[in-house]
Amino acid sequence: MTFPISDHYDGTHFFNPEGARRKVRRFSVLRWATRREGRAKWPDRVENTAYPPPAGDVAEGTLALTFIGHSSFLLRLAGLTLLTDPVFSERCSPVSFAGPKRVRPPGQPLAALPKPDAILLSHNHYDHCDIPSLQALRARFGPIPVFAPLGNRAFLEGKGLGPVTELDWWQAAAFRDARITLTPARHFAARSLRDRNLTLWGGFVVDHRGAKLYVAGDTGYTGYFRAIRERLGAPDFGLLPIGAYEPRWFMGNVHMNPADAVRAFDELGLRQAVGKHFGTFQLTDEAIDAPLHDLAAARTAAGIEPARFTTLDFGETRVFDLRRD
Repeated sequence: MTFPISDHYDGTHFFNPEGARRKVRRFSVLRWATRREGRAKWPDRVENTAYPPPAGDVAEGTLALTFIGHSSFLLRLAGLTLLTDPVFSERCSPVSFAGPKRVRPPGQPLAALPKPDAILLSHNHYDHCDIPSLQALRARFGPIPVFAPLGNRAFLEGKGLGPVTELDWWQAAAFRDARITLTPARHFAARSLRDRNLTLWGGFVVDHRGAKLYVAGDTGYTGYFRAIRERLGAPDFGLLPIGAYEPRWFMGNVHMNPADAVRAFDELGLRQAVGKHFGTFQLTDEAIDAPLHDLAAARTAAGIEPARFTTLDFGETRVFDLRRD
């Protein structure tokens, strides 16, 4: 399948127009993957605090946000419920017996969730696009519309999912009383050794009844944060990745660290944000609690009040006021 040639698609593969921040040699990656020198030891299992399931009406102008784990969130707005990158499986892997394993169970089980009106799927990596979870959601709730970057529709609908709306960067689709726009990100896509960057990746801006939400996908720090603000306006609320960032010589191209996320917070013009992509699967070298400590330090250095850029506990639901003064 091919798409129109653009500044991020050459007729065969998608790519990052900004290029790599640092060139990485394959030998160095292989050495890191096999030796894992300096890798922090995570606990084998961390049990979650029990929180009530997400329920009840959501007032106009507010967001009820539930953290399920990693990049999986339930966003409930007045008249609209969205689920981001749902992963409930024990591993994020092509097989059930190997690959990164959960340290924490999902903060809320699938059975505790209300029916999502739509799913936002940022890219096809296994820790974001988990087919068993998506199929379990369909089995429980019936067909759920999915919004995903270019190239993902055939694969997802071939698994019995969707209907799927594919979007290119900056392309928008109307959904109920919302407008969903796919935004650029610095990342890549692959589910095997043979399909690297055959599909696109990105984040989302959701305009809903006067409120604007930014849901970042996986991304390294990028000049696109300023472009998102300039083209779509400063979001009222954002979900920003803060984990899976060490070692920087490798991960810096595709994953932000907390200092990068604080910089993105400022350049996007966010009023408030919540961190994501941490504390669930050990994908990189940093300690399980490093993202929280590093976020606190970066926030302090930037003079940002803790309540403006915070995190949720696993399974916690918190209500955010989206109304502008």
